[in-house]
Amino acid sequence: MKILITDKMADEAIQLLKDAGHDVTFDEMDGDTLLKEIPKYDALMVRGRTKVITDIVQAGAKGKLKVIGRAGIGVDNIDIETAAKNGIKVVNAPTGSAISVAELTIAHMLSLVRMLPKANNTLKRGEWAKKQLKGTELYKKTLGLIGSGNIAQETARIAKGFGMNILVFSPHCTAEKAKRMNAEYAKLNELLEKSDFVSLHIPHTKDTHHLIDKEKLSKMKKTAYLIDCARGGVVDEKALYDALKNGIIAGAGIDVFETEPPGDNPLFQLDNVVVSPHVGANTVEGQIRAGTITAEQIIKVLDGKDPDFWVNK
Repeated sequence: MKILITDKMADEAIQLLKDAGHDVTFDEMDGDTLLKEIPKYDALMVRGRTKVITDIVQAGAKGKLKVIGRAGIGVDNIDIETAAKNGIKVVNAPTGSAISVAELTIAHMLSLVRMLPKANNTLKRGEWAKKQLKGTELYKKTLGLIGSGNIAQETARIAKGFGMNILVFSPHCTAEKAKRMNAEYAKLNELLEKSDFVSLHIPHTKDTHHLIDKEKLSKMKKTAYLIDCARGGVVDEKALYDALKNGIIAGAGIDVFETEPPGDNPLFQLDNVVVSPHVGANTVEGQIRAGTITAEQIIKVLDGKDPDFWVNK
């Protein structure tokens, strides 16, 4: 069958599809071109760049599109409801980049408490700012995880190695699941009040939009840090800017933004913010896993089987 890939994909993933006997086309086409071309294909494989909007899904449905694969976790760039209505399966790779994103979460935490950006910049300017760089340890600090999925579980595993205490909140989490994560279940407000680090591991939906707002930030310790390697829009960036500027919380590590690229974001003016350009899943290993897992799911659908990671079932 014919498979179209419109975002850069690991060679290993492409080879899997070819080895299964399929005709694979790679073309980083724009949205207008995709709208015209999609009816010709049985499967579409994307990452985050391609926006599989309603018109594209409907055009695919009028052709022979059977499955859309997202090589990653988030599917907010795909109209999954329209796909479901038209019998098109949407699959993803929820475990593919979990380790990569979890490691970046810890990296942001360490960068904040050890002031690594300031240490790097001052030393390269010829300054010996040692006395200004007294940090704190992660050891015995409390990490509050909002979310209990694969990335949160990996983050908990790594954090335990630093000797951290872990709290977790999620609508889908139970005390038993928290225990399996070597964590303690807590309600959201309790987690915010007790944690030295609050790390977000949830999708951006209408229910989670601006979940972390002025009121939630005010419940955190003045010495606490917020980490967001999940999705832009979960945090109210204006409220976060005000909280950071006015000492409501100590700092933030941010990998995702409401608008991407974020342009001249006010958060960039603050010294107590460490930022990165949505690179959580952007590792060699993570991209190989995400691509190959998604390829395996696409192959299952084209073989008439139910996929393991069926988003819009």
